[in-house]
Amino acid sequence: MTNSPVTIIGAGLGGLTLARVLHVHGIPATVYEAESSPTARAQGGMLDIHDYNGQLALRAAGLMDEFSGLILEGREATRMVDRDGTVLFDQPDDGTGGRPEVQRGELRQLLLDSLPPGTVRWGHKVSGTRALGGGRHEVTFADGGNVVTELLVGADGAWSRVRPLLSAATPEYTGMSCVEVYLHDADTRHPASAKVVGGGALYVLAPGKGFVTHREKGSNLHTYVMLARPQDWFTDIDFTDPAAATARVATEFDGWAPELTALITDADTAPVLRPLAALPTEHRWERVPGVTLLGDAAHVAAPNGEGANLAMLDGAELAQALAAHPDDTEAALTEYEHAMFPRSAETATEGTELYALMFGDDTPHGLISMFTGEERGD
Repeated sequence: MTNSPVTIIGAGLGGLTLARVLHVHGIPATVYEAESSPTARAQGGMLDIHDYNGQLALRAAGLMDEFSGLILEGREATRMVDRDGTVLFDQPDDGTGGRPEVQRGELRQLLLDSLPPGTVRWGHKVSGTRALGGGRHEVTFADGGNVVTELLVGADGAWSRVRPLLSAATPEYTGMSCVEVYLHDADTRHPASAKVVGGGALYVLAPGKGFVTHREKGSNLHTYVMLARPQDWFTDIDFTDPAAATARVATEFDGWAPELTALITDADTAPVLRPLAALPTEHRWERVPGVTLLGDAAHVAAPNGEGANLAMLDGAELAQALAAHPDDTEAALTEYEHAMFPRSAETATEGTELYALMFGDDTPHGLISMFTGEERGD
């Protein structure tokens, strides 16, 4: 058995930001991660890091200069087209936006590289947690090892193994899933699709369905095929047969322009199903000594561009609170949660409203009005 003053479960962006900002303030922490290595799986696609949350966290971490080197120029461009390929809205990236785009994997590696060697313990899958009294907790790992800690932070995502210490809530299906596919080297191999996507993000929206596509590095096009369908509908699709699954998903977009449906039908990768789940919008808990949550473990919501940013800000603010109250962990946790609860509830509510604009009966016109209204400064 080992002992650690600050134990972080999960080496995602939130947990790593917490560890980094603690390190900046001279506070040691250990991060336990189930994955076997930093490269055990792909780290997702693009992230827009916002000047009002994610960038604040990076500033607290002392990493803004390094972050600037990861930014992909031009990717803040936004385009919406109708299902027949007609451009409805086209906003270029003029360099004045506050949401620069980076690759998630590169941002995670930046955070990992900023930590002292040995901070992250890979291959530690949590099998259980229990309270020992006095604010101390024991974490047991699948390999039989365990750790006792005076402060336990669950940064372990939507299906957190730490959350049950604080809350009986579990994420529930939102009614929508996305199917992820890629086109590689699209400018050369898929020029018609590359042209319609443009330089940044493409939205093709209809009631209950649509495409959200991002231009990533190397002219790779990363498409999230959004479908508001019951989970049983997806269960009937055999995703172990990529060709059949791709064809079945594509039939939901019959009649759409070929350069759009090619984003699915010509995919260079097997389709990956991702059901979207969320905790209750107002999810919170009573203060329990010695344990808290951040990021998706605390407030997973339907993806709305804020999840990674919120997780990073959670991590930074928790670290700053601990640094400000070195002899009173409970005061630090209370201060952190007091700010985090209303912020996450507000963002989840805004996300629900955004999904109504994107996939409701009035789409895409309501969303276009939101964008053009912002342009006017309304």
